[in-house]
Amino acid sequence: MVLNYIWIGFFVVAFVAGLCKVFFTGDLGIFSEMMNAAFAAAKTGFEISLGLTGILSLWLGFMKIGERGGTVNCLARLGAPVFGRLFPDIPRGHPATGSIFMNIAANLLNLDNAATPLGLKAMKEMQELNGSKDTASNPMIMFIVLNASGLTLIPVTIMVYRAQMGAANPADIFVPLLIATTIATLAGTLYVCIRQKIKLWDRVLLGFFGGITAFIALVVWGVKSLSQEQVSVYSSLFANGLLFAVILAFMVAGIRKKINVYDAFIEGAKDGFKTAVLLIPYLVAMLVGIALFRASGTMTLITDGIACLVSACGGPVDWVDAFPTAVMKPLSGSGARGMMLDAMQTYGADSFTGRLASIFQGSTDTTFYLVAVYYGAVNIRNIRYTIAGSLLADLAGVLAAVFTCYLFFG
Repeated sequence: MVLNYIWIGFFVVAFVAGLCKVFFTGDLGIFSEMMNAAFAAAKTGFEISLGLTGILSLWLGFMKIGERGGTVNCLARLGAPVFGRLFPDIPRGHPATGSIFMNIAANLLNLDNAATPLGLKAMKEMQELNGSKDTASNPMIMFIVLNASGLTLIPVTIMVYRAQMGAANPADIFVPLLIATTIATLAGTLYVCIRQKIKLWDRVLLGFFGGITAFIALVVWGVKSLSQEQVSVYSSLFANGLLFAVILAFMVAGIRKKINVYDAFIEGAKDGFKTAVLLIPYLVAMLVGIALFRASGTMTLITDGIACLVSACGGPVDWVDAFPTAVMKPLSGSGARGMMLDAMQTYGADSFTGRLASIFQGSTDTTFYLVAVYYGAVNIRNIRYTIAGSLLADLAGVLAAVFTCYLFFG
């Protein structure tokens, strides 16, 4: 129901903004621009789904090998102490725990292409346990919020974009980005734990989150001793090497179990194709709404209004120029990426605005895209408080990004 109101809101706001432009500025072409944007977004939604077909087929094929070979169950057992507390409604040793673990690991390593099919696999497995098939279960909400918080350990792609835009040290946003995305994840997780009455003072959870904080601090300390080129090379090598090692582990486990790994891969790949086709209407619907919202000029109106308000209150307005990236990120990953690149091109990659836009891009994830894709894949209509938890994580990440950018570069 919430998603329904949000989607309708995009159209209503865009229509009202279009009428205002016609009456107050005489822009008679605004509705033509908006419809062109809607058609382009529909095409993009189809192309994204089509592009996902191969990736989904590949990873769901390997996941099927891992499931039959027992690797996924092994991961579920290893993650049981922590995930058993964050996802108490998932039975101990269930394959969903292993899929959740691997999805989060892929997000940590900034492996988006691997994280999405793993996340879809986890959603399907959680749907099997769901007593109300059209309503999001507690584990689903926790899972979506963890994904929306955008926790990333190695932001390789953002550093690559900064290098392409001429940054003197593309990795200089690494530390503030880690701080911002960690705060976003902790805020979102805390909110869901409170809503689901999960015990926050459990020793295992305290140890887990404390361990994450200590590990990130260790990584930050190690990265500061390396050059930017070394950071990029080692990060990419570690991330992709680990991913390939997981694939090999799946295949070795399948061979040891004496299963036909080829047939298992084909069976999983067929599921990937079906899932990609199922996503088309959900992606088209969401992307069209976002395109109309953007083309109507509402985004520009919001940023200009914020700048005026902040200036009137006597606050710094440096961050407002980068704010469109933060606003766009929950709506569209590609849109936010475009905003980030535009900020770096307009103000400079090493400017305050360019750096803050980069931190915004990496500190959270595409909330509405995740909701549309993951819930759409399992036909969930009542998403309960998923949006509230996800947007809270986004807000915490945005505030932390502004704070850390001023702390490091202000």
